[in-house]
Amino acid sequence: MEIKINTIPKETANIAILIIRLDTVLSEFSLFRIFRAINKSNFMNNLNQKNNYKITYLFFCSMFCLNVFCQSEISFGANQIQEYYKKIENKKIAVVCNQTSIIKAQNKFVHLIDTLLKLNINIKKIFSPEHGFYGIGDNGEKIENSYYNESPIEIISLHGSKKKPSNQDLDDIDIVIFDIQDVGVRFYTYLSTLHLVMEACAENNKKLIILDRPNPNNFYIDGPVLTENNFSFLGMHPVPIVYGMTIGEYGMMINGENWLKEGLRCDIDVIKILNYDRNNRYDLPIKPSPNLPNSKSVNLYPSLCLLEQTPISIGRGTDKQFQIYGHPSFTNYKFNFNPQPNIGSSKPKLLNQICFGVDLSDHEEINKIELKWLINSYKLYKGEKKFFGKYFNKIYGVDNLEKQLKNGYSENQIRKSWKKGIESFKLVRKKYLVY
Repeated sequence: MEIKINTIPKETANIAILIIRLDTVLSEFSLFRIFRAINKSNFMNNLNQKNNYKITYLFFCSMFCLNVFCQSEISFGANQIQEYYKKIENKKIAVVCNQTSIIKAQNKFVHLIDTLLKLNINIKKIFSPEHGFYGIGDNGEKIENSYYNESPIEIISLHGSKKKPSNQDLDDIDIVIFDIQDVGVRFYTYLSTLHLVMEACAENNKKLIILDRPNPNNFYIDGPVLTENNFSFLGMHPVPIVYGMTIGEYGMMINGENWLKEGLRCDIDVIKILNYDRNNRYDLPIKPSPNLPNSKSVNLYPSLCLLEQTPISIGRGTDKQFQIYGHPSFTNYKFNFNPQPNIGSSKPKLLNQICFGVDLSDHEEINKIELKWLINSYKLYKGEKKFFGKYFNKIYGVDNLEKQLKNGYSENQIRKSWKKGIESFKLVRKKYLVY
């Protein structure tokens, strides 16, 4: 389901506030505040005044019924308003978010910013990660600052002239909220944005509230552990490619392992997900970035992204991003595609060139880093450019893969070289698991 923030109608936000679950308004949460937000909404103002008592009764009855039927449904950290409302009430707030920062109410979604504004939370500014607040920017594109829906609330890009909030950005802020859907992959840069936001908060003595969300790749751990000489914005921590943690757990690990510079520690508060089992599969309700359009692409992303820093196309510029791969020289394959500009990929690799290759869009779910597609491409590639690009090791994590492939290592031999690092990481990871 694709949701565009810039087209969310006000009525949707109003309805979402109306049908918010009972467990999001109990436990030290001010019912007067939420009802005042509802009464101030256009939705309520359009209702006949004489029906107010009936509305009040139906409101609480519907919340009770909804709570009964939704006991086992996953509820995002953002939905647990009762857990963080009192902490942000009457405070000056900054929110790190994008198009994935949604709250689910029954079968409807509303953006976190809309919800907080309806509750009269004083949002002073918004910070956005790679791809921008609306999630449509190209891979690596520098995003300019803007404003939220013609309001005075500035959206400060953390993927433009800077990647970290400045001291001045946080000068008039009491609390920062972080709510972004991650995909559980080391080189997905929302993790680096979290790190730098934590660092900025620690430097400026600001509290950070992380609204936790499920990890769609939470059911396995795999890949080489990133070495320090390969640290970059594509990966800032010694973890495998797939690490099996929610972003809230990961934030706790950043703190607990002293990964912030100069031993800084951030004052964080993780708002947990309700009814979440890390062993169950979770399909994202909204695409986390423009080139991950569905669950299949999210599942294949950790493996196919290893081809990102090679001459091989992985489907950018098609409607099967991270579900296909190919190159003009792979003429032994019948399947072909022709990359063209689209949202999130204005200048795709191999633009206007017929690429022959493999369609994985119907491939079964994988629970490991699949190396055979990289190895196969390495063997088949016939082109002028060097196969391994400048930043390949930043993505892969270590420096030895090219040498291993040249020496004829099998996939099993390569995977064996990861084992020690993975086992050591699991011991670190275990300390921070909350689900």
